[in-house]
Amino acid sequence: MVPSPWLGRLALWLAAASAVAILLSIAVSQILLALALAVLLLSGLPLRWPRVSIPLALFLGWSLIALAFSPDPHFGIPTVRKMFVVYPMLLIVYSSVRTLREARWLIFAWIGVGVITAGRGLFQYAADVAGARAAHQNFYNYYIADRIRGFMSHWMTFSGQELFVLLLAVAFLLFSPGVKRWLWLGLPCVAVTGTALILSDTRTIWGAAVVAGFYLLWEWRKWAAIAMPVVLFLGLLVAPTAVQERVRSIRDPHGQLDSNSQRKIVWSVGWQMIKAHPLLGVGPEEIRKKEVFDAYLPANIHYPLPDGNYQHLHSIYIHYAAEDGVPAAFFLTGALMLAIVDFHRALRSLSAGRSNRRFLLEGAIACVIGTMISGIAEKNLGDTEVLTMFLTILCIGYLAAAPPKVDSVTG
Repeated sequence: MVPSPWLGRLALWLAAASAVAILLSIAVSQILLALALAVLLLSGLPLRWPRVSIPLALFLGWSLIALAFSPDPHFGIPTVRKMFVVYPMLLIVYSSVRTLREARWLIFAWIGVGVITAGRGLFQYAADVAGARAAHQNFYNYYIADRIRGFMSHWMTFSGQELFVLLLAVAFLLFSPGVKRWLWLGLPCVAVTGTALILSDTRTIWGAAVVAGFYLLWEWRKWAAIAMPVVLFLGLLVAPTAVQERVRSIRDPHGQLDSNSQRKIVWSVGWQMIKAHPLLGVGPEEIRKKEVFDAYLPANIHYPLPDGNYQHLHSIYIHYAAEDGVPAAFFLTGALMLAIVDFHRALRSLSAGRSNRRFLLEGAIACVIGTMISGIAEKNLGDTEVLTMFLTILCIGYLAAAPPKVDSVTG
């Protein structure tokens, strides 16, 4: 089939629109993704998968094996549905977005919409402050159980997406060519997104932002990375009281109000599941069943349990090992590490100085690092909105990692 340029362009726009729309609506994003796939298949463009698809396919394949041996395979259908609805993003974006210029504009669109969602979060925060005062309640107690969420249904989803937006915006400022003429716009974008991320009071995302941000600064100017802890300490001194309390809660939680004890419980349950079923786990989605969870509850833990969500294990490493078996967690972790290795190898081939390839590669590495860090204490890649963005970022990273000869052809 002879490729159709206008259908190829339409597939690009639909794929990019799907990636950006995930910041606002899952339904709209997935409708656009389905249309992008249909147009891509009609366009005659060669279909491509990034190299990271291999370990991710092994992860998904092992999950299907775990499902086949699950005590209730029908209950695990949502896992299969996500495989066929979300993971095709790898094929569609990598086949449709074919030049660095297109990838760059996709990130610009993300940053633009991300700033809008962050701005909505800031208005939500102001409303919460007013609500706590009107109710004559301690703001921390009033806020922590229902935090800012932008256009999302949960603050963890909002924070996970804003983390990607922030890291990509910072990577643009530090590594993109000709950035001086964009400082007037880029700096406010980083300020709004960063402020929303701080006020979200999401500790796992804070940790991810600090580690990934340190990486970006180290790659830019090592002195800036070394100064980062001092800047963070000084910033904490002038931060809102609720933020200071949230930082202290890492070591000194407010009883059941913070999730420290709840995470210890679900991790203990996960460890019992892994010991009992190391190869295939308890089965996809089985953790959501109360009777399954209770069957692996350690004898020294009793009801009533601390408040919180017990339908997943709040760690991608523990959750997937317990649900689908240790090999599944190994393949997923291997995919994340492979992406970092591939992107870093591509960076070593670049000449010194700013470039679009460096900007995209550094941003992609930072996002993978952030995902791995936040994934320690949250099941971030189980969230469709976060996963959709993450898969797209992997495609952009592999596009930028293409050999210079290919890169020169595709722009």
